[in-house]
Amino acid sequence: MTLAQLAAQVKSGAIDTVLVAFPDPFGRLVGKRFRADFFLKSVAGHGTHGCNYLLTVNLEMDPLDGFAVANWESGFGDFEMRPDPDTIRILPWQAASALVICDLHRPDGARVPEAPRSVLRRQLERLESLGFTCQCASELEFYLFNQTYTSAHAAGYRDLAPSSDYRIDYHLMQPTRDEPLMRAIRNGMTAARVPVESSKGEWSRGQHEINFTHAEPLPMADMHVLFKQGVKEIAEQHGKAVTFMAKYAPSEAGNSCHIHLSLWRGGRNAFVTAPGRGKGRGDSGPSPLFRQFLGGLMKYSPELCLFFAPTINSYKRYQPGSWAPTRMAWATDNRTTGFRVVGHGSSFRPENRMPGADANPYLAFAAMLAAGLAGVEEKLDCGEEYRGNAYVDPKLARLPHSLRDATDLFASSALAKSAFGDNVVEFYTHHARLESEAFGNAVTDWEKRRYFEQI
Repeated sequence: MTLAQLAAQVKSGAIDTVLVAFPDPFGRLVGKRFRADFFLKSVAGHGTHGCNYLLTVNLEMDPLDGFAVANWESGFGDFEMRPDPDTIRILPWQAASALVICDLHRPDGARVPEAPRSVLRRQLERLESLGFTCQCASELEFYLFNQTYTSAHAAGYRDLAPSSDYRIDYHLMQPTRDEPLMRAIRNGMTAARVPVESSKGEWSRGQHEINFTHAEPLPMADMHVLFKQGVKEIAEQHGKAVTFMAKYAPSEAGNSCHIHLSLWRGGRNAFVTAPGRGKGRGDSGPSPLFRQFLGGLMKYSPELCLFFAPTINSYKRYQPGSWAPTRMAWATDNRTTGFRVVGHGSSFRPENRMPGADANPYLAFAAMLAAGLAGVEEKLDCGEEYRGNAYVDPKLARLPHSLRDATDLFASSALAKSAFGDNVVEFYTHHARLESEAFGNAVTDWEKRRYFEQI
């Protein structure tokens, strides 16, 4: 929706509220609601402000110490929220409402480099300087439960009832029970300019997957975060709850966020050679650029894993035989490897299977671009494709075991510092270390069951 189209909707009375939001470090949309007439008169042209502490809180909204970008010593001032007019869209599941996503700027007008949208914009500017564009898509999985969020919270998130009684991967019968909700999600998202290709039952009880139409990385990330928020809101309206936790239960599969990505130049996929130039054949094949880009992903993904797996829970998803990768390898259409190469011709691309559904898409896309472009600059090669079951091959390098391990790799990564900037590395490193510290200080249900009586 353009600004003029929004104005027409406001004049007709169809829209009376505009949500003005930005993605925080966890990939949540935070912001304000404005009367639509005031948004058009003031905010659309001049922006608004939000407290800069919003980048330095944890998930419970507690202000955290030790950040340079915002702190008590500087008084927690404001950032400028500048609406991106390309992101204006109606929210059909909210009454008479539209949404716009903002970039964060400092009082001097400069972008806030630590903000997730800024991190991704920096990599896209680098990509543009090399003459490329990018197409990508994220596949999000989630669990659906027959409780509301309020009742799930009251129960301590214990003994929740998944929406199916058995595993439903590709099932058509049982997901029919959930179809009123899934249909509302598919149609509502498409009407909100988040075009959905399909939905399906996933491997575990109550698990579903919804796939989007591909787009360039920034609009794709915007759609991704809106999708997560919208699915939660629509589920609540249907008396249900969903979770995008990377690993909801030890006995169930994790929630993935597989990312598909390709570079384009001159209207064609640069990851394939032109027809007739393929190695030893007449059709198109993997280009040298593809092999270099994938080589960069293979070399640098472990040290950028923090942007694929940002929580304590993320690393519990990396289990053998779980459909999530545990080791670094690539192969054609092999779901045991970290990178699965799929498609042909203009759809040829790698699928990154490392991110979970808890990943912040702006950061995950930025990490893939940074790693892949480093491979291009260094003229790396991805090597021969892996054949076999990567879960059981001890010769392959492992992914980081924990948030603490991933944070240490990220903090010492020369690539992360050169690609994102020292301040960005310090910012996300500090967030991750505070999260690890909070978990280390927690007393869990597991500890109570283990030690309460018997120690």
